[in-house]
Amino acid sequence: MSQWPVHGTITGPIVMIGFGSIGRGTLPLIERHFKFDKKRFTVIDPDDAGRGLCDERRIRFIKDSVREDNYIELLKPLLTEGKGQAFVVNLSVEVSSTAIMKLCHEIGALYIDTVAEPWKGFYTDTSLSASQRSNYALREVVLDLRDDLPTGGPTAVSCCGANPGMVSWFVKQALLNVAADCGVDMPEPRNREEWARLAQKAGVKGIHIAERDTQRARDPKPMGVFVNTWSVEGFVSEGLQPAELGWGTHEKALPPEGREHDFGSNAAIYLMRPGAGTKVRSWTPTARAQHAFLVTHNESISIADYLTVYEGGKAAYRPTCHYAYHPANDAVLSLHEMAGSGWKQQKESKILDETEIVDGIDELGVLLYGHKKNAYWYGSQLSIEETRRIAPYQNATGLQVTSAVLAGMVWALENPNAGIVEADEIDFRRCLDVQRPYLGPVIGEYTSWTPLDDRSVLFPEDLDTSDPWQFKNVIVR
Repeated sequence: MSQWPVHGTITGPIVMIGFGSIGRGTLPLIERHFKFDKKRFTVIDPDDAGRGLCDERRIRFIKDSVREDNYIELLKPLLTEGKGQAFVVNLSVEVSSTAIMKLCHEIGALYIDTVAEPWKGFYTDTSLSASQRSNYALREVVLDLRDDLPTGGPTAVSCCGANPGMVSWFVKQALLNVAADCGVDMPEPRNREEWARLAQKAGVKGIHIAERDTQRARDPKPMGVFVNTWSVEGFVSEGLQPAELGWGTHEKALPPEGREHDFGSNAAIYLMRPGAGTKVRSWTPTARAQHAFLVTHNESISIADYLTVYEGGKAAYRPTCHYAYHPANDAVLSLHEMAGSGWKQQKESKILDETEIVDGIDELGVLLYGHKKNAYWYGSQLSIEETRRIAPYQNATGLQVTSAVLAGMVWALENPNAGIVEADEIDFRRCLDVQRPYLGPVIGEYTSWTPLDDRSVLFPEDLDTSDPWQFKNVIVR
């Protein structure tokens, strides 16, 4: 665009917690699309590697970690400085989302994050059960806080990046497309219950958050270095959590290592194995059929929960939902190396920036399956070349995240008294309108592929041939 739209004015201080690859990519989008007082913009991060970007803009940088023992005394003075409504943009790891949300509620500040994070130590706390250190449990803590706070209040958008976040908006558009193409005669839904009924009537058995990252680095991955196209800390922490998935009502039986939670909505299950060590069969338009990692993500649970139809207090319909992620090749090698070391992370790590990637796309979308037309993928095919053209300081993976943060911020400014909300609950059309210029081609494609294709050719397998979309057929043994 020759002239980018200004979407709103942030009248108070802005505090960005975390200035890794996503923070550095979000900063120029905030500058491009909002009016604000630069003198009251503060970035906080324990690593000052990106400090130069702040210094050249005369944005205050504080080299510190936000911890359980200092977050109030560190953040409160910054957020109450001068007049107007403050905005916290939490792009950190190991900083409790609920603690910062509660503080924002108390002082009237807006808030957004990309993941429900705990304080440091949660992911490796052996005193917690697998269920207690799951994304399901982290989400329940956010929902409990929402129940405890008065209705409304300053808006806090929970889990609003690419996924979780943008993919929930893709699900709604994909549902409308599938329903129309399958001849489902229903008006466009206006609330959660109507979206769930539409998914049920359209015959959607499940949803893969199906992603293939083909971005390729100029230099080969060295031994002993974890290389990724986004946060290594974030990927490793979620990869070592139990594999989790929203559990559909069409499923006939739990997998052998599957477990149910004994608290919360019961919309999801977990497996007694790490997501980084669990593969599933899935499909994206470029790669076609692929093996991908079933890494835990908040949207696997929130989408399944959002699309549940209840009758008589019981779930009458719910789609299975989970992430099916094939990261960049260097990240796959990094995972393989880490697994071989007993899941001990390499001592060195590296995030590939836009100058080190020679080509490739991040193809991120949603695969709705089991309906009359079999399966439908809808999503973004953003290339590194397009990313370099339209936004600085990030690769294609990063821009899908940062543009979703931008969209969530716009919605929060336009709806400042919504309380705590998930991405599934906000206006998907408005958010995609804001984000669309940053997503490259956004396409929808039907496929005849199923997890039974070309199975039992070389070796016999125990398959459920009566229903291709049973999770038993999807998981890779």
